[in-house]
Amino acid sequence: MKNLAVSFITLLTLVAISADAAGLKARKPANGDKCPVCGMFVAKYPDFAAQVQFRNGTVLHFDGTKDLFKCYQNLPRYSPGRKQGDIVAIFVTGYYSLAPIDAYSAWFVAGSDVFGPMGRELIPFQEEADAREFMKDHKGKSLLRFKDITPAIVKELD
Repeated sequence: MKNLAVSFITLLTLVAISADAAGLKARKPANGDKCPVCGMFVAKYPDFAAQVQFRNGTVLHFDGTKDLFKCYQNLPRYSPGRKQGDIVAIFVTGYYSLAPIDAYSAWFVAGSDVFGPMGRELIPFQEEADAREFMKDHKGKSLLRFKDITPAIVKELD
């Protein structure tokens, strides 16, 4: 019963954050913005860019979805002093649209033959049908939602 309550609270938090994200816009990374996980300059990789926006207006930019999840799942290591509760929006770049999409509502394909700037990557899509088609075309192994992406899944991509 305790696990059910924790799952329900987590789901409510994601829904609340996603609703907040609907009113926010993704910000384009500046030439000097570096990924806090790998140190790469993010503006060089717009097709894979991702970002986390915080309540105080600061933004962390990432060169790919995999590094975004590494940071999100271990904020004290990659962004000391910040908490997941301070996040107001997370955006990833849709693979086909090349436009920012809300990460909480996105579909992610893991294990495909498409590589990002840091190698194997979680490939995001706005629509489930697009993600399923991509899986067929690019040998994707699993279709995931934001809440399903665990540290173990991210580690498998390294």
